[in-house]
Amino acid sequence: MRTDILTIGKVAERAQVSADSIRFYEREGLIRPARKTGSGYRLYTQEAIRCIAFIKQAQQCGFSLAEIRELLELRSDERSCCDDVYRLAVEKKLQLERKIRALDAMSGVLGGLIEMCSHDRKSLEACPILGALEAGLARPAGMAAGRGK
Repeated sequence: MRTDILTIGKVAERAQVSADSIRFYEREGLIRPARKTGSGYRLYTQEAIRCIAFIKQAQQCGFSLAEIRELLELRSDERSCCDDVYRLAVEKKLQLERKIRALDAMSGVLGGLIEMCSHDRKSLEACPILGALEAGLARPAGMAAGRGK
């Protein structure tokens, strides 16, 4: 059975990513070329395209590259089981839910600032949004001063 060998350009085209993205995924340890030619050209198999599709799907679910690397390692480790992947997915979902709550709180604070501004003032000195930010009054509930990122 003959395995098709693909150049980085063909893989990029079929996976709908740039060649730079493929090189980046390589540097990050997410994919590897099947081999390199004597002159240093990277050559891949269809597995690279499948792996890139996996990476893109995982990114759409919110997984970071480090987490995707861990998923790929689990996928290739015979000792791993579905429960290992389940644990990572649950952990990611909890992180996303915390982030959503934080973003919702920030949006609420911004909404309050926007409501208090008539935006018809010509002078920035009278701007209630800048005043609230300078006074430290624009803070989502539960976020202590100086701790937010």
